[in-house]
Amino acid sequence: MKFTKDHEWVRLEGDVATVGITRHAADALGDVVFVEVPDAGKAVSKGDGFAVVESVKAASDVYAPVDGEVIEGNAALSTAPETVNADPEGDGWFARIKVSDAGQLDALMDRAAYDQYLTTL
Repeated sequence: MKFTKDHEWVRLEGDVATVGITRHAADALGDVVFVEVPDAGKAVSKGDGFAVVESVKAASDVYAPVDGEVIEGNAALSTAPETVNADPEGDGWFARIKVSDAGQLDALMDRAAYDQYLTTL
């Protein structure tokens, strides 16, 4: 699993990246009440907003950590947005993206580096 400074996580399996927000982000948002995930077929570019998560506190964009094409949005979040709080780094994933350049993941942090980064915030 790799992490961004914007608090997204990425798990690569073959050429497909599953993307979500980290426990830190979910905790900071508070109770998630709405999630808008991207539709299959949507092209995404690294750093662009591709999903939206709303909580009782705020609405936030979720940024694509890699370039690629969405092959699946997590439709279950539309009826159970609280899954993002309950299991942000598991069932609370936002999208699966067919990665066009796996080398982009090399610039992301591993768990230890992300945990260290959190101490600087």
